[in-house]
Amino acid sequence: MTTARHRIAAGTPAGHFHRALGLLDATALVAGSMIGSGIFIVSAQMTRELGSAGWLLAVWALAGTMTVVAAALYGNLVARFPRAGGQYVYLREAFGPFVGFLYGWTLFLVIQTGTIAAVAVAFARFTAVLIPGMDGTDLVPGLSLERALAIALIAVLTAANCRGVEVGKTIQNVFTIAKIAALVAVIALCAVAGSGGMLARNLGAPFARAPLAELSLAGAIGSAMVGALFSADAWNNVTFAAEEVRDPERTIPRALVAGTALVILIYLAANVAYLLVLPALGSADAADPLARGIAYAARDRVATAVMQTLFGPVGVVAMAVAIMISTFGCVNGLILSGARVSYAMARDDLFFAAAGRLSRAGAPAFALVVQGLWAAVLALSGTYGDLLDYVIFAALLFYALTVAATLRYGDRDRVLPRVLAVGYVIAAAAVMLDLLVVKPRFTWPGLLIVLSGAPVYAWWTRTRDARRAGR
Repeated sequence: MTTARHRIAAGTPAGHFHRALGLLDATALVAGSMIGSGIFIVSAQMTRELGSAGWLLAVWALAGTMTVVAAALYGNLVARFPRAGGQYVYLREAFGPFVGFLYGWTLFLVIQTGTIAAVAVAFARFTAVLIPGMDGTDLVPGLSLERALAIALIAVLTAANCRGVEVGKTIQNVFTIAKIAALVAVIALCAVAGSGGMLARNLGAPFARAPLAELSLAGAIGSAMVGALFSADAWNNVTFAAEEVRDPERTIPRALVAGTALVILIYLAANVAYLLVLPALGSADAADPLARGIAYAARDRVATAVMQTLFGPVGVVAMAVAIMISTFGCVNGLILSGARVSYAMARDDLFFAAAGRLSRAGAPAFALVVQGLWAAVLALSGTYGDLLDYVIFAALLFYALTVAATLRYGDRDRVLPRVLAVGYVIAAAAVMLDLLVVKPRFTWPGLLIVLSGAPVYAWWTRTRDARRAGR
């Protein structure tokens, strides 16, 4: 007998997924979805909150460890459920369709679309470095030129991915290689042109917090984790496209570990590189980037401040181009993978039926378009930081639940994975509790967004059951 979770949505045509992603492609999707704009920006706010270079590196290392541990643990779930929808499927199987729906609902409303919007806005922000006239210019009241460019980027990449996974894969591979090369180049330039004396100055008393730090240490760590975790987020996106990966049971677990480990090492090296060039703490009133330091980099553009210090205006332009490449590739990866969750939900009759249909190119075109439209709305709704805070709390909640699911499906005779899973859940819970206290303006609404899925689920399932009964 065919159950609801395996039945194809009514009216699904003969389109089918193409298994076009190999290990390199899957790894590029992991790394490319992770590396967006965060690594170039968030260290400024993190330093203001933490008040020292040592704690800055420590929080990056903690967030990186959590990310790699979770990615490794997901391998058990991928091997057991190698289906389109990835994390949605894992939560549905472990905790039932209600929890699965809450994840899919939150992913669509906040996590995936919010990240797409935030990174697209960052792309436009750095485009304004090349075209200064964009900064602060409104096309019409309420619509800045930067926001319009962000929406145009979302539209272009949504259209490209509607042409099939092969097109999305090609874009992803090219831009992932380009962005990694750019980051490695920045790190190498800082290592050659930076100063060991500056690094020694920054790490002379690595954990002595400056007076500018307003939060307690525990509160500051939790708050700063938002930036680090956001920069390392979206590594799970490759699981959404499991039915388009060749030999997914083996390929995806390898890609998850390889991709996350590579990105975290690059992130740590990038922050050390920043500390070779700029002081961690500077003056908000200073005119030049060296005196402003990492904490007060203009508009939080830390990487741009580094390159400006080393190479002047040419460095600013080069960094802006590098970040545009990085954010372009990140938005593509997020768009490619996110629509696969809506597709999986539609196959379970928990989303619009049209989202469960594949085009002749094997793409969930309707799901891609709806995702793009909502991401465009979010791009108009708030600042980069606002979207970041909404995204990371909801994402952490479901990461913790999914890691908890590995306790049910993992090998009970292997102690280390179970210890790591429990440790991750405890760490994630501590960060979420901290955020509810120190950033209530955004985290409580984020929690309410998750809970708002409950009445929607009740209404949807009641309507669905009534429709079936009337057939």
